[in-house]
Amino acid sequence: MRSPQTRSELTKLSVAALGIVYGDIGTSPLYAMRECFSQPHGMAVSRDNVLGILSLFFWALTLVIVVKYLSFVMRADNAGEGGTFALLALLDPNTVEKKWYGVVLVLLGLFGASLLSGEGIITPAISVLGAVEGLKEATDRFEPYVVYIAVGIIVGLFLIQKRGTGGVGAIFGPAMLVWFATISTLGVRWIMKRPEVLEAVNPLYAVHFFQVNKFHGFLVLGSVVLCITGGEALYADMGHFGKRPIRIAWYAVVFPALCLNYAGQGAFLLERGGDEHPFFGLIDGWLRFPLVGIATVAAVIASQALISGSFSLARAAVQLGFFPRVSIVHTSGMSEGQIYVPEVNWGLLAACVALVVGFGSSSKLAAAYGIAVTGTMSITSILFFSVARKRWGWGLLPATLLVGMFLSIDLSFFSANLHKLASGGWVPLAIGACVFTVMTTWRRGRQLLAQAFVAQTLPLDVFMADIEMTKPHRVQGTAVFMTSNPKGAPPVLLHHFKHNKTLHEQVLLLSIFTEHVPEVPRKDRIVALTDLGQGFYQVSSAYGFMQTPNVLELMDLCAEKGLETRKTDTSFFLGRETLLITDKRGMVRWRKMLFAFMSRNARPANLFFRIPPNRVVELGTQIEL
Repeated sequence: MRSPQTRSELTKLSVAALGIVYGDIGTSPLYAMRECFSQPHGMAVSRDNVLGILSLFFWALTLVIVVKYLSFVMRADNAGEGGTFALLALLDPNTVEKKWYGVVLVLLGLFGASLLSGEGIITPAISVLGAVEGLKEATDRFEPYVVYIAVGIIVGLFLIQKRGTGGVGAIFGPAMLVWFATISTLGVRWIMKRPEVLEAVNPLYAVHFFQVNKFHGFLVLGSVVLCITGGEALYADMGHFGKRPIRIAWYAVVFPALCLNYAGQGAFLLERGGDEHPFFGLIDGWLRFPLVGIATVAAVIASQALISGSFSLARAAVQLGFFPRVSIVHTSGMSEGQIYVPEVNWGLLAACVALVVGFGSSSKLAAAYGIAVTGTMSITSILFFSVARKRWGWGLLPATLLVGMFLSIDLSFFSANLHKLASGGWVPLAIGACVFTVMTTWRRGRQLLAQAFVAQTLPLDVFMADIEMTKPHRVQGTAVFMTSNPKGAPPVLLHHFKHNKTLHEQVLLLSIFTEHVPEVPRKDRIVALTDLGQGFYQVSSAYGFMQTPNVLELMDLCAEKGLETRKTDTSFFLGRETLLITDKRGMVRWRKMLFAFMSRNARPANLFFRIPPNRVVELGTQIEL
């Protein structure tokens, strides 16, 4: 039995999970049901169609969220972290890329992460627009200003990101509790008028819906999928709270609230027809204004969850070598996970505003929603199959049967969304394709650079023998040379020695590696500290892919292990490469140019590794690509 304190902590985490994890899926009642009955591709409002779509909603939530994610996929965690990069880390990209199917898995994982970035752009736009549109349901006076109000809210949301999410996050859970309580109450009010909507839990209504509507009914799945669009984000945000609080929040609050509200919307449609908005029509008169306010707060929380997730996704991509270095600002001294990435923030802001202005309504944006999410869900299923087989040792038959069921659902939703391509579905695919191109180009470019550095690297034992023989002049202080190859003398050291003809009395060769785990405890970050003689020391350190390296922290850890350095006498030597585009094989020319552009504009190494700029010496070198 749990202690009262443990139960209290679990309750707090579960309430907090409402805000962070269920922001996206929790705001889907604003537009999901409406889109199923919207013209030109919607259904006519009839008893059979309403019960059929309600049945599809209930079983989509059950099979995708409950069975797939909460029961199985969330088991595939990497030290508590979830998401596409966690799955890739479990497979170890550096190992699986040695085989052709491993390369395919890594590319699929990268494309899945790229599609998720498209969802991160669309979610703030559609959630905020869907909430603000409630104003025109209350009075026509607000209709000309809906887009401007939505843009203002979105701009304000992105402007406060640099202040951190800690203070705002404290109200996320309670605010979402109010939201779910509100939509539950509204749903129950209408269910009492038309209780037959509860019959929709019978899956035969969904079967009958397809029998009657055939291909048109299949296309409506493209709107039904809007009720589960937060499933992938739920898995990606697992590391914030843990599995149990997420499951408690889902079963105790979110799932029943969503089912009650969707059933209430179905009852409203049976009672009033399809002329009014099925969500905002649940309440009449001036009470719609406070409902719009609550919905807007929920939409902001949904957006915040995706924005914070985008920051974490960017940091993981940088650490795993799939993205250029970016500015990572830690907004909390208590939680390392609270970060702010300016480049990502302003890019998301520009894209969100462009979507709101370009599409103009949540209904039009809904046409762009779905393809990216269902594509990511399908890729997650494939990666889960590989993890189950290779990491857990599952047999081929059980893994195939389970994942085959997942894919049959995922691909059905994905196929039903393909007809949206011309009406906006190309937007998230275009965004995903751009991000995918950037990540694969950066990774390949870094591999080519590594090969070039290896060619310039002198074996460490040869260099040490030369130092012992020549006994160069030594100056006071410590020089730290960062290197990715612990077996060789780094090119920066060779250039320094060649031109300056001298060395510091203490020389550290520092290698920082990214482990395929989210976090490495502080005490384990120094993996090896070796005295090479002649005043040379080799230091190997490790960080998790959800952490940002800190070189000054590593110096303190070295001191704790007996390697003392004086901060005022320590200099850090870094290399700055000038890339020359040639016709060498390895990448096509336009990708080399893209890589060179990203390399020039990546954050300087001293800022990324948090090294004071006044203690850095940079030495340039030319590399032919």
